[in-house]
Amino acid sequence: MSAGTPDDNGFAVDLLFTDGLPQLDPEMGYRGTVAAKAAGITYRQLDYWARTELVVPTIRDAKGSGSQRLYGFRDILVLKLVKRLLDTGISLQQIRVAVEQLRAAGIRDLAGTTLMSDGASVYLCTSNDEVIDLVSRGQGVFGIAVGKVLREVESTLVEFDPSAPDPVDELAARRSRKTA
Repeated sequence: MSAGTPDDNGFAVDLLFTDGLPQLDPEMGYRGTVAAKAAGITYRQLDYWARTELVVPTIRDAKGSGSQRLYGFRDILVLKLVKRLLDTGISLQQIRVAVEQLRAAGIRDLAGTTLMSDGASVYLCTSNDEVIDLVSRGQGVFGIAVGKVLREVESTLVEFDPSAPDPVDELAARRSRKTA
C-alpha cells in the first residue's frame, strides 16, 4: 500500500480505510517490530509483505540496508486484516486481489464495514442486507468486523511507546549472530 495525494483532511486519497479512524499525527510511525506485534504477525511476514508490496509502510519505507520502515495506524490495521483473512484460509494471492478491490471501492464507513469470507473469496459487506444475502446462499462464512479490528489495533498501540528504542527483532538477532 503506498501513500497517495492528500485530500482536504490531510489523508492520502488512495489509502485503504481513511474514514472512521482516530485522528492521529500523520507523521507518527511505528517501527516494524511494533507493527508486527500489534498486527499479530511475525517480523518475517511483515518484511515479506512490504517487499512484495502487499502492505507498504506509508510513513517511511526502507531505503537500503540499515534503514527502518515506519508504519502508520492504517498500515497496521491493514496488516491485522490480512492476518485475519489468512486465518480464515484465504490464500495470500486472493488477499492481494481483495486489498486492491477494497482500495478501488473507496470505503467510507469503516466502523460499519465487515469483510466476509467463505474460505475461497472475500466479500465486502456494508449493510445487514448484504450479510443476510451471503449467508442465505448456504456457504459457511467468516466475518471480520473492521471497526472491531480498528479498536483492537488502537488499544494495542497505546501500550507501545513509539519513541522507545526498538527491541531486537528475530531478523536482526540472526544477522548479528551471523556477523559475530
